[in-house]
Amino acid sequence: MCRIYDLQVREDDDWQMVQKQGNQFVVNDQPFYVNGFNTYWLMVFAADQSTRGKVSELFHQASSAGLTVCRTWAFNDGQWRALQTSPSVYDEEVFKALDFVISEAKKYKIRLILSLTNNWDAYGGKAQYVKWGKAAGLNLTSDDEFFSHTTLKSYYKAHVKTVLNRVNTFTNLTYKNDPTIFAWELMNEPRCTSDPSGDTLQSWIQEMAVYVKSIDAKHLVEIGLEGFYGPSAPDRAKFNPNSYATQVGTDFIRNHQTLGVDFASVHIYADSWISQTISDAHLQFTKSWMEAHIEDAEKYLRMPVLFTEFGVSAKDTGYNTSFRDTLISSVYKTLLNSTKKGGSGAGSLLWQLFPDGTDYMNDGYAIVLSKSPSTSNIISLHSTRIATFNSLCSTKCKWGCKKKTPLEEFLYHDDL
Repeated sequence: MCRIYDLQVREDDDWQMVQKQGNQFVVNDQPFYVNGFNTYWLMVFAADQSTRGKVSELFHQASSAGLTVCRTWAFNDGQWRALQTSPSVYDEEVFKALDFVISEAKKYKIRLILSLTNNWDAYGGKAQYVKWGKAAGLNLTSDDEFFSHTTLKSYYKAHVKTVLNRVNTFTNLTYKNDPTIFAWELMNEPRCTSDPSGDTLQSWIQEMAVYVKSIDAKHLVEIGLEGFYGPSAPDRAKFNPNSYATQVGTDFIRNHQTLGVDFASVHIYADSWISQTISDAHLQFTKSWMEAHIEDAEKYLRMPVLFTEFGVSAKDTGYNTSFRDTLISSVYKTLLNSTKKGGSGAGSLLWQLFPDGTDYMNDGYAIVLSKSPSTSNIISLHSTRIATFNSLCSTKCKWGCKKKTPLEEFLYHDDL
């Protein structure tokens, strides 16, 4: 009995909070580079017993491919199967579904980035908060008032507080104490087009990042930005995909210099931002977009950067699986180039991974591993490389040589 107990203690000791040291993520003081994925609808599927099994199936497939982090929604505001049916009013069965998602993720050793609301109308988001405000008698004229109106900000803070203090009914762990949660994301793709100066969104980020940390100082916090450059860095605007990107109220460098923000987030959608016709220009943009943000994270932010969404839609003109594989390989290669230099490129998350039998949820970007052998092989190979790097970055080289740094050790043994 003692041996079994000791083994369990050791396993729990290994499952510690992800932390940040400089421009790297670490677990137990060892580097933790991310190969991950998005599946935003896990809570909704878990809320229905007829589809709950798909959550387990997805985590099993992802884990088998070596994927270690999943980004998903910890919100559904006033919509079908809503988590939050009205301000501070929750459907307990849906909350139990989120409990299940978190407990199931741990079974498969997958950590979660949990997003707390949406810029877009899907699953409610800021538009639903404004609807609630109007129903309460507030005089609101724009969805962007979500970022500035005191009452709407209080609604959002109440949601944050409720989620972070939630006690999981499967594990009895409070969310804010659960190492399964990699990070909190303030919002999916925040934009405030009514104020292109960026001041309104910057003020909101400053307030909310500190608020999250006041409740939960243990977990990492990120904003959820797409990565567009704004007025504070006019020399970087040339890397934006188009001129409109500078007008959406976000400001990559300035936003990420905010107290309480631990790492940078960037999305990559050449097919949405540049052209819906597949071309080599998509690959060129992806590489320069990534390299610019990695450089900024090293030079100005001194933090890790995660490319938290990237992919290509099967609905694009000229799409084929070969192009998708080339795009994914390009993203992985750019990250590995950073990793080997000790840079800020800390990982990426595919948009998005689906289990079998969920095609009706496909937005064009879905990857079903069982139906995509070439893509699955690329993902698994990258997972192996990342796992090798994480294991080799120990305080002492397992081959017994005396290298100056773990990175030199990795480079020295890179052929093994």
